Amino acid sequence: MEMQYKEGINGETSNGGKRRLRRTDLAVRVLALVLTLAAAVVLGVNKQTTTVTVTIVPSLPPVNLPVTAKWLHMSAFVYFVIANAIACSYTALSLILTLATKGGTKKVSVMVTILDLVVVALLFSAIGASGAVGLIGYQGNSHVQWEKVCNVFDKFCHQVAAAMALSFIGSIAYLLLIELAVFDIYRRL
Repeated sequence: MEMQYKEGINGETSNGGKRRLRRTDLAVRVLALVLTLAAAVVLGVNKQTTTVTVTIVPSLPPVNLPVTAKWLHMSAFVYFVIANAIACSYTALSLILTLATKGGTKKVSVMVTILDLVVVALLFSAIGASGAVGLIGYQGNSHVQWEKVCNVFDKFCHQVAAAMALSFIGSIAYLLLIELAVFDIYRRL
């Protein structure tokens, strides 16, 4: 059964508008998939080793120690990588589902829209957690004597910032998908 749409400005029904909306949805889904995959990979391969000078006892000469920063060392970064991997996997699944059902039935469309909302919440929470940890890395926290570390691990911190930017743009793509779904529902009324 073909879905009914409101008449357009010229009094004609817009089947072309339906196709255009579907193409836009698919393009934004592919963009979201690429961005969340890139965010997970950029942070997932992030690692930097540097030599740090440590003074153990003031009367002895300082010791140079190699120190490594990895994304696995911070639970917020682990959460970020997993959240982006989940978002990427869901997007691939939703693309397959959308293509297999040629735009989807009403039930599939509602399910995908609800899951898009869940993914937005997941990504925003991961970005917030990583942002909080990243801010402490950039600025430190003098109240609890936490020193900033991004002056030592600059490459690591830049990759964290790049991954967060990619994930943020990906979450904006999911918001756009939700807006497209709401627009489609409005057109059907």
